[in-house]
Amino acid sequence: MKRITVFFALFFYLFPLTVIHGGTKFCHVSGKAILSPSGDTLKLKGINLGNWLVPEGYMFKLEKTNSPRMLFDMTAQLIGEDDAEIFWQKYRQKYITEKDIRFIKECGLNSIRVPIHYKLFLNGYGPSAANAEGFRLIDKLLSWCEKAKLYVILDMHCAPGGQTGDNIDDSYGYPFLFESKASQELTVRVWKNIVQRYKAKNIILGYEVLNEPVAHYYDTTALNKKLISFYKDLTSAIRSVDKNHIVILSGAQWGLNFKIFDKPIDKNMVFAFHKYWTAPEQSVIQEYIDYSVKQNVPIWMSESGENSDEWIDTFRVVLDNNKIGWCFWPYKKMAATSCMLAVKMPENYNKVISFAEGLRVTYDDLRKNHIQRDSAMVVLNDVLKNIDLDNCSVNYGFIKALGVKAPKTK
Repeated sequence: MKRITVFFALFFYLFPLTVIHGGTKFCHVSGKAILSPSGDTLKLKGINLGNWLVPEGYMFKLEKTNSPRMLFDMTAQLIGEDDAEIFWQKYRQKYITEKDIRFIKECGLNSIRVPIHYKLFLNGYGPSAANAEGFRLIDKLLSWCEKAKLYVILDMHCAPGGQTGDNIDDSYGYPFLFESKASQELTVRVWKNIVQRYKAKNIILGYEVLNEPVAHYYDTTALNKKLISFYKDLTSAIRSVDKNHIVILSGAQWGLNFKIFDKPIDKNMVFAFHKYWTAPEQSVIQEYIDYSVKQNVPIWMSESGENSDEWIDTFRVVLDNNKIGWCFWPYKKMAATSCMLAVKMPENYNKVISFAEGLRVTYDDLRKNHIQRDSAMVVLNDVLKNIDLDNCSVNYGFIKALGVKAPKTK
């Protein structure tokens, strides 16, 4: 009897995909299909929670001040570093709540993609990282998504050193991740901490390990080779902890370039592409379809949008006709269309725009252009009020373009 017990313990250690009802406990890949835990084909229909854990300037009506770091510095210059830290903590707590998750589900979507910043998952370099703010926020999000039955994809939008080299990865203007061994080791450490914490969570569909790596501005030939090498290292590190969840690889150069991929480096893998501002027709996605057929792997459109409702509707139909899952961008942003919810611009917010976009190079610049602190606090507190779902406007046209329907009430 003891030998039998030892055998089964060893079996389940070596083969952790526990079978239930003909499937597994987790979403998984079979040929060109993504399957649910029960084994049914899963057609992803999702929305990106952009501007939550990775704020971007344009979604605040800003152009020059456009990365998370720049946004923090700007608010610190307005109200002081301590109060800026408090503002952004409150912002992250209020931007996405359980009401938002229910609303997304009630619209008829089945998944969300969550851009994350590595810094939110650090609290020093030791065991205290388990209490980092990012983990607390994702813990809550997953509990809401489990209730709503809404699948989650965690997306590393901002990796150490920067994987893109632009504002979207909060970098210093170059994808230094691929030039720095220390940044690569930290990226591996952060991902291993994340998957260790969530490896039992089957509401997570998978991990998109790097968003839009290697922008087109640089020597892409050399950097793409380093990217593929790091993809292999990162996948291996994740698999050392979590053998169940899907690993998702984004194409290079804004998610457009699949030519970097050869054969899949893992059996449970999805390949993600992005597509903005092109003709909304099959010709622009045919190369990804061809790769899927050739390698017998699933593909997924993990970002697109920022266009007219008509364009989004047309492109979404093209994706649907080709049985390609999608996740449009974004869920919510300030005073805008091409999103599910529009955040109202606060009164006197133009003063913040003028300050943010104005000259702030020297201390003299800051003194000359400064807004009275109390006035700035009022405007920023109004931002915190206005991001609440109940204070947002529903963009019914955008939601209809996704092929779903907004609920009558929030």
